[in-house]
Amino acid sequence: MALLADPDAPTEIAQRMARTLSARLAEKAGQGRRFDVEVVSEPFTSGTEDPPTLMRRIMDRGSAENWDIVVALTDLPLHSQGRRLAVNLNHAHGLALLSLPSLGGLRLQTRARRAVEEAVLGLAGPHTTEAEGPPRRQPLEEGTDDLRYVVSGPRGYLRVLVGMVRANRPWRLVPGLSKALAAALATGAVATVNSTVWSLAASLSTPRLVIAMVGSVAIMIGWLIVDAELWHRSAESSPEARQRARLYNTSTVMTVGIGVLVCYVGLMVINWVWALFILNDQVFASATRSPLHAEEYWTLSWFVASVATVGGALGSGLESDEAIRAAAYSKREQERRRTLQDDHGDLPSK
Repeated sequence: MALLADPDAPTEIAQRMARTLSARLAEKAGQGRRFDVEVVSEPFTSGTEDPPTLMRRIMDRGSAENWDIVVALTDLPLHSQGRRLAVNLNHAHGLALLSLPSLGGLRLQTRARRAVEEAVLGLAGPHTTEAEGPPRRQPLEEGTDDLRYVVSGPRGYLRVLVGMVRANRPWRLVPGLSKALAAALATGAVATVNSTVWSLAASLSTPRLVIAMVGSVAIMIGWLIVDAELWHRSAESSPEARQRARLYNTSTVMTVGIGVLVCYVGLMVINWVWALFILNDQVFASATRSPLHAEEYWTLSWFVASVATVGGALGSGLESDEAIRAAAYSKREQERRRTLQDDHGDLPSK
């Protein structure tokens, strides 16, 4: 059998899974059955999001290699009849298509392994499986050849959304915004030694500091999305296309938001260390008429992080669109957006 995986995260999951999959399958199948597992990494989802088309590609690939069973893994969210597809099985040809975002963002490796085991054992013949398979599954349609499972309802939507955000790995946005971070660090360094900023920080209440934080983070998120053309615009007007666009755009906001929050926390820590090193309590007290204690260090670094984040938003304009997209999206999502740009011109470069 083969694990056919999209590049990046699906391939990594498949490779880790393959180390123990043969033994686990043989143990559960019993009757002396043997499973030889091969991992093949290739972009089999290139240029399409249509499950029937993907199943035909998987079937052709399996026939060319003479594989008995093929399980394909993708980090692409799939839809079938307006619902979010989790697993698509074809018993006649020994094929399974698994959409990893449908498994959610937590314990993804374990959930993916269990889903693959259940799919393989189901394709191989009668068996007894573990109680936990792909979470919250519902049969969509069943025939002599195909069986599909979907995730539905608000919890299903949230599970797919979290899975998409995890596939994008939002923490990679931090090193991907080098110029924006340089601008933010420079802004923070200057603001930390400014007596006017000291007075403002000392006079701000906690609610105002929270508002400043939320406002600066929102500005940074909005600027990145607008400036780098990250907003998805569907060329289709069908309800399914609009639903898919909402899903992609929500995942974009969450991905960029998590990345910006990580940057914000990092700026707070750096500003706090810089303030500990550079500030003089007598000079600070003469400017603000309040002593320099731990609370003042914390308040100042918090406020300066908000100011620096706005400066970083302006600095992000120096980044290329491709650099931001590469930092904000998984390789599969980058490819999908390049395809949309080629086909519809939705994502013009600067």
